[in-house]
Amino acid sequence: MGAEITAADTTALNCTIRFDISTDYCHSGDIVQGGFVTAMLDAAMSHAAFALEDNILNIASLEIKTTFLEPSRAGVFNATGKLLKVGRSIGFMSGELFNDDGVLTATATTTAKLVRAR
Repeated sequence: MGAEITAADTTALNCTIRFDISTDYCHSGDIVQGGFVTAMLDAAMSHAAFALEDNILNIASLEIKTTFLEPSRAGVFNATGKLLKVGRSIGFMSGELFNDDGVLTATATTTAKLVRAR
């Protein structure tokens, strides 16, 4: 999906990923299919945990909720994932997806199982 990590902020506990989404990921012309919108948010939330927490080997989503606020049309997006609370084996994260004009098109929250190195 043309992803590139552009920032990881240890103070704000977030990670931003830039995506360049073509119409190959769209339906109805240029509207990005909801599963791909969720995937962008999931990637940002997961990478926030990988980048900002020690010893995480794997992350498995237990639950994810996506809210679609605007149509996400093919183009450039910035997805920011934020750590809300992280324990030894469970993490709570949120995400926001912005189009290239800075419009918030979708948000997500997730609960995930964290697999750490022993």
